[in-house]
Amino acid sequence: MSGHSKWHNIRLKKGKMDADRGKLFTRLAREIIVAAKGGPNPETNITLRNAIAKARQASMPQDNIKRAIDRATGGGDSAAYEDLTYEGYGPGGAAVLINCWTDNKQRTVSDIRSYFNKTGGRLAESGSVAYLFHSKGVVIVDPGVSTEDKITEAAIEGGAEDIQPTDDGGFEITTEPADLESVQKALDDAGVAYSSAEVAMIPLNTVTVTGKEAGQVMRLLDMIEEHDDVQQVFTNADIPDDEL
Repeated sequence: MSGHSKWHNIRLKKGKMDADRGKLFTRLAREIIVAAKGGPNPETNITLRNAIAKARQASMPQDNIKRAIDRATGGGDSAAYEDLTYEGYGPGGAAVLINCWTDNKQRTVSDIRSYFNKTGGRLAESGSVAYLFHSKGVVIVDPGVSTEDKITEAAIEGGAEDIQPTDDGGFEITTEPADLESVQKALDDAGVAYSSAEVAMIPLNTVTVTGKEAGQVMRLLDMIEEHDDVQQVFTNADIPDDEL
């Protein structure tokens, strides 16, 4: 899965750098609200269960989680978010795919366009970047959680298509999006805890970006990820470790 580990490393780096808990909680609450539209019970709504798990990992208070679910199900202030995808090219020809949930489309697109312009990139038309990625379910198992044999057996039982070790000693399990839930269930049944499970857009090929352009790409990704309306950012940029 070329490019996926690099994408994950960038996401990890960004998550560790994000000290603004208010913005983080806003983003997590929005994810819970959207997920809860499919049903308020996390036992039967795996998307909601994953969103709640992310919130708990970030130490989001239980009251905040409950309030977000109530908003989605009519127990609080109404919330209506539009699911939008923006595509663009950053410095060095790096493709960038952005998933947003917003209640103000004009504000969001204006902000995203300005980020591309400030870093020497450009916002592109719909479809101009998406074809460079394919959708996959991705499960991350942290190091030391279980044995490789047990993780592999459970993942295969659930229908995983690939299992790879990560640089920190954990494992990265890749599935077809439709098989993500069954892989999660197999891991749950085997007692294998995982730190994240989501559908991601994996680049079919990567573009190596170095020097000044690498810095510009990282600045672009940072600005995009800081935006409250942005939920996920994917890129095919392959930035060498020394540049990171």
